[in-house]
Amino acid sequence: QKLSVVNNIMTQKEYEEFGVTAYTERTRAYIKIQDGCNQYCTYCIIPYARGPVRSRDPKKVLDEVKRFADSGYKEIVLTGIHIASYGKDLKNIGLLDIIKMIHEIDGIKRIRLSSIEPTFLTEEFVKEIANLPKMCRHYHVSLQSGCDETLKRMGRRYTTKEYKSVIDRLREYIKDVAITTDVMVGFPGETEEEFLKTYKFVEEICFSKMHVFKYSRRKGTRAYNFPNQVANHIKEDRSKKLIELSNRCEYKFMESFIGKTLEVLFEQPVKNMEGYVEGLTDNYLSIAVKGDIKLLRNEIFPVKIKEIKDNFLIGEIEGI
Repeated sequence: QKLSVVNNIMTQKEYEEFGVTAYTERTRAYIKIQDGCNQYCTYCIIPYARGPVRSRDPKKVLDEVKRFADSGYKEIVLTGIHIASYGKDLKNIGLLDIIKMIHEIDGIKRIRLSSIEPTFLTEEFVKEIANLPKMCRHYHVSLQSGCDETLKRMGRRYTTKEYKSVIDRLREYIKDVAITTDVMVGFPGETEEEFLKTYKFVEEICFSKMHVFKYSRRKGTRAYNFPNQVANHIKEDRSKKLIELSNRCEYKFMESFIGKTLEVLFEQPVKNMEGYVEGLTDNYLSIAVKGDIKLLRNEIFPVKIKEIKDNFLIGEIEGI
């Protein structure tokens, strides 16, 4: 089913169904709960291309989760353009409500959020999700920049101080939480001083993973016509510096789990590591153990972590 090209997407008020998400052999099911965005960040075309926020009917969401559970899936990932806005166009329901409803469905062991805006992570919300045992201790909280001047030009709706308080809150209430993010370099007008502010800010937070990307001009966005566009070689240099920092922080996070026991949902054989099977913890760590994929796939086992090798935490399954 395709959207009619004659429809003006900006007038679309209801979520349009595209059929049940295809089942695969994967252990994780992705369920889209909303579409569209009302944020209008200056660099982003999505609100123009995808239209305003439209939430999926909660009954249809729950029916699909139940189908996945009945098919043996253990982890559900809730996705969308701006999932924090779920329910804003519906009556008497929000993101926390739909999470709690999914939490009651038998068979589902994990609920993961694809990403969430920092402004939505209030103390009340964080306290609630911290008490839901099926919620994955992994939150992708988009930053974009660690400099207040840059954030303002981007049209982001928070300051670095507000963002930092959100991260502190997550770490206070959720033990061993993984916090991942996106950071953009080379946004129009980003001086060396502004970039250094971003570098120091992300160094202070030390994300468990960081997606670094270079600003790309997009026609139809406000930032397309902004003055002081940054040269490509400068973007490249800044990107490399942040990626190196990200790798150090990721290693530090992984290292902190050596000697600990973690619950792992196994998925597939490890490429280039014969006899090993890989899986994910709820807090987004890639684990590899020696084992038989036929016995381990789509099963959750406790794993004692021994060492780091090739971006994996290597461990041994306990109790087998």
